[in-house]
Amino acid sequence: MKTIKDFNFKNKKALIRVDFNVPIDKEFNVADKSRIEGAKPTIIKVLEDGGSAILMSHLGRPEGREEKYSLKHVLNAASDVLGVKVKFAEDCIGHKAEQAVAELKPGEILLLENLRYYNEEKKGDKEFAEKLSKLGDIYVNDAFGTAHRAHASTTIVAEFFEDKAMGFLLQKEVESLDKVLNSTEKPVTAILGGAKVSSKLTVIENILPKVDHLIIGGGMAFTFIKAQGGQIGESLVEDDLQEMALDILKKAEEQNVKIHLPVDSVVTQEFDNNSETKVENIKQITDGWMGLDAGPETRVNFAKVIEESRIILWNGPLGVFEMDTFADGTIALAKAIAAATEKGAFSLVGGGDSVSAAKKFGFDTKMSYVSTGGGAMLEMLEGKSLPGIEALN
Repeated sequence: MKTIKDFNFKNKKALIRVDFNVPIDKEFNVADKSRIEGAKPTIIKVLEDGGSAILMSHLGRPEGREEKYSLKHVLNAASDVLGVKVKFAEDCIGHKAEQAVAELKPGEILLLENLRYYNEEKKGDKEFAEKLSKLGDIYVNDAFGTAHRAHASTTIVAEFFEDKAMGFLLQKEVESLDKVLNSTEKPVTAILGGAKVSSKLTVIENILPKVDHLIIGGGMAFTFIKAQGGQIGESLVEDDLQEMALDILKKAEEQNVKIHLPVDSVVTQEFDNNSETKVENIKQITDGWMGLDAGPETRVNFAKVIEESRIILWNGPLGVFEMDTFADGTIALAKAIAAATEKGAFSLVGGGDSVSAAKKFGFDTKMSYVSTGGGAMLEMLEGKSLPGIEALN
């Protein structure tokens, strides 16, 4: 599979699939520019070679041509981050797009209008993909966040190009995941949190043979605790998955993988930031109370495991971190991963909630790599091949 380094873009037009699906506030300003910053090295490489960059992306989930989802709202932020005034095409196919591309000079950047204004994008329509392909000489995919979707601009368009490559961001994502899943360095620790076991079942099954330690936290831990005979009060549980939880514990033991579960929990009677709390043994939670965060003893136990790890994968928080009262477990976890990273461990953070937590508490810059694609990363962890990456083969 070729990367962007394998090409010289002099006098070439690069059609680059970026992920500019960024949050926009009520005044139509970009609230978080990190996805644009992530695409910057790829775009700058094309310009420095003496080529021009045509950027295509989707924004939101518009029903037809909704003004609020126009990518023109991203123009100022993109120009600001890239240090080059970005031009705009009022369409992504057809006469307007083709004319804007024809007028583009080396060293210039053109942003196409929202791909999702066309239903054909999501359907992976071949005719639509062919129209997109006419806009560039070389196809570059740098949108890891959409690589698990077989959409026209992420997968089908690649069929129409002899020359196609991974952008720097996509390459980094794939290499980081490969480092976790196929590591020669030991021990490897995976931390899986979040609300439900059901959303992580295939991930657990796929990564068990590849890790030495598996930390299970957040709401999903209660299914394991209850399956082992624990009293969990009103805590979140998936009763139909208790057998599966016991099966996972058995498989882990057979494969010599140490599973670490919480031993205590911060419990409350109301799902409210200002509700009364106490710490209880996770196997003896009082009736009418529910666990919403990892307790102090659990935090210490998990930190010890992380401290000795060489490769760390973090996917999912340990509590309802959006409420300050129940954020301490997730903060302690992030702190432990950051400390291990500083000592030379490789840490990969992925999944919407983990990334949000890392950013919220200022740990995102202290990790080795923060993934940009929640769904795509989960599918890779499940062992699935991503159509957006396969299309570049």
